[in-house]
Amino acid sequence: MPLLPPLRDPFFIYRHRQLIHTFRAVLALAIIFGLLALFQLPHGSWALVSALMVMGGLPHVGGVLDKGLQRLAGTILGGLLGIALLLLPLPSAIFANGLTLAAIGVATYATFTSRYGYSALMFGITLLMVVGDGDPEISTALWRAANVVIGTSIAILVTLLVLPQKATDVLRFLLADNLDKLARLYHSHTASKRLDLELGAKLMKTATAQLVKQRGLIDGVHQEGRIKRGALNDILSLERRMMSTVELLLETHWDTRDGHDLIEGLEGLREEQHRLARALGTLAFQIRTGQLIDVKVAPFSLQRYAGRALGASTENGRQLFSPSGYLWLNRELARQTSALAANLGNIQRLPSQRLQRRANHDYMIHDKQRIPHETSGV
Repeated sequence: MPLLPPLRDPFFIYRHRQLIHTFRAVLALAIIFGLLALFQLPHGSWALVSALMVMGGLPHVGGVLDKGLQRLAGTILGGLLGIALLLLPLPSAIFANGLTLAAIGVATYATFTSRYGYSALMFGITLLMVVGDGDPEISTALWRAANVVIGTSIAILVTLLVLPQKATDVLRFLLADNLDKLARLYHSHTASKRLDLELGAKLMKTATAQLVKQRGLIDGVHQEGRIKRGALNDILSLERRMMSTVELLLETHWDTRDGHDLIEGLEGLREEQHRLARALGTLAFQIRTGQLIDVKVAPFSLQRYAGRALGASTENGRQLFSPSGYLWLNRELARQTSALAANLGNIQRLPSQRLQRRANHDYMIHDKQRIPHETSGV
């Protein structure tokens, strides 16, 4: 399968998203400047401001679509109501102002209680922009509203057509990178040579920050139509629980040497843990490269260790509870990984042919950071 040219490669666009987004924003403004000069549109600054507001800090298609469509809806509804208030034979200016304030109050309340808060905000702004001090020119109000629509539409079109970056791809790369980090942390925890504590804390901090970024992508991904909000929330909830489980494993401390020695002496435990680490790495690779998710995570067997771990005691007869809790955490991580793979596998539109074309050229993480397939150091 041929490699995608760089400008069509989703990961190339992701890596250079700041520069590409800057180019898109400048291009959209240049197009609007050209239209303003060509057609001598009055109040053209509204078009320029609208384009920049919509594109702003949103470099992906879903985010711009969500914000742009909300801006269009709010502008059109606010403009229509404002024009109606100006044209209808209302009893007095005070009555018209009262209706305006009532509408603004509803819109302001909606900005805090609705997912379409930005649309409600734009409704209020446009209404005030049209009504003004109660005695504006209708043509001025119409041109202002029209320019908002023009600027927003151009911003959406440029985002869709010029090196588009999908919010779905951004979430995919962040999720895969987090799973790579968890696989690396978990494998290091079970190997003879442990990861440096400072580096481990840094990786976990980065993973937490990337999870927050993924939550901010939910509306954009939903707008692109590949993954529904409910499915996204389930995926991110599992990811958060997996991170918590790995963090608990990393912070496991043994009250006595007996508990540590018991775990080290459990035959087959390290091999089972390394298989789970490799399953995490494989899941990350399949997500990142847009493949069908077919990772099979073997259940982590507690029963095989029950005879030694449950009811174990020290030489002086003190009961050991920590080994059982430690094994349970491993079982939970395996269960959560299996559930995540199943959830992702059920999303029919998750696979991506664009990403599959670059599967053999994947370079999101350095080879030295990949999980080895041998079990040396067990």
